[in-house]
Amino acid sequence: MRRSLFAAIPFVLIACSGPAESQRAGGQAAGRPFTATPVADFDAPWAMTFLADGRMLVTEKDGRLLLVAADGKSRMTVAGTPAVDDAGQGGLMDVVLAPDFARSNRVYFSYSTGGPGGKGVVLARGRLAAIGTTARLDGVETLFTARPFVEGDGHYSGRIAFAPDGRHLFFTNGERQQFTPAQDPKATLGKVLRLTLDGKPAPGNPLAAKGFAPEVWSYGHRNLLGIAFDAQGNLWEQEMGPKGGDELNLILPGRNYGYPLVSDGDHYDGRPIPDHATRPDLERYKVNWTPVISPGGLMIYSGSLFPQWRGDAFIGGLSSKALVRVDLNGTNAAKGDQWDMGARIREVEQGPDGAIWVLEDGGRGSAGRLLKLTPTAAR
Repeated sequence: MRRSLFAAIPFVLIACSGPAESQRAGGQAAGRPFTATPVADFDAPWAMTFLADGRMLVTEKDGRLLLVAADGKSRMTVAGTPAVDDAGQGGLMDVVLAPDFARSNRVYFSYSTGGPGGKGVVLARGRLAAIGTTARLDGVETLFTARPFVEGDGHYSGRIAFAPDGRHLFFTNGERQQFTPAQDPKATLGKVLRLTLDGKPAPGNPLAAKGFAPEVWSYGHRNLLGIAFDAQGNLWEQEMGPKGGDELNLILPGRNYGYPLVSDGDHYDGRPIPDHATRPDLERYKVNWTPVISPGGLMIYSGSLFPQWRGDAFIGGLSSKALVRVDLNGTNAAKGDQWDMGARIREVEQGPDGAIWVLEDGGRGSAGRLLKLTPTAAR
């Protein structure tokens, strides 16, 4: 990552308490080839991204955006974020630096809000500024709003990934627990979207000429909580299945990934869903989990601290309380490791030094800690 001009601006962070020690220490657990060091505590964190100097932006579900020191010992609240609807699965969601952040200081983020018809997910951006002990987002603007808004508080998705060329972004819209919008060509729900950096439909999207919403890149998705490009430019996405059938997908332009027509899981009320194998005309997952892992964030590792995992996918497991590794080999994938983390893992990211960082969810008994994973020293 190129060093930001913003990162060079000196300022003092406000001190805050660090994570509890002793009984809550991370450390090495049996069977894990890494040491997990607690760095900070948060209230229901959702996503994070790193600045070049090791500082972090962390979102919390209730709408707070935090700028956190590299060692986690101090933080400040970034002013200027819009009000969010944080009921259910809603809140302030993803946060990602713009491809030209070193020049523009732009930060892209997503959140849920209410409006005519119900609620939906929004893509927005602003310019990060910090002077002394204050930080804020200036010039916040809404770039894209999901269509349609519907009732309910689930399956917003809202993950963001920039294309390797830095000219387009991909944005996930969940089907909002409404099932059929995932196959509705006019809705953006249940879709992967390809947009310009200003949030407009990207020219050349593959389904616009077929009557789809012009932003749609792929469709037939459920709750898409991770999306990332690998070093070869392949786009990977993971999503929660219903009762069974979590998926890791290779996202190809114009393809239908089947939900709710097919799934290797069933509806929660017991109604069966035909398996993927019954519809070879629909795009099939690359990896599938039943029992589910409840996938959270997705990261493709490219660092040097864990050279044996370079190019592999890492997924946070919520109900599984796990960190999940998937072997990627070109356009193929296979299950790797699944490490018990003892808490719901909402987010996984790579730090500037190649360490792997995970955020605990903060809900359902999960503490909301930030953990830094480093290789276990040889004995």
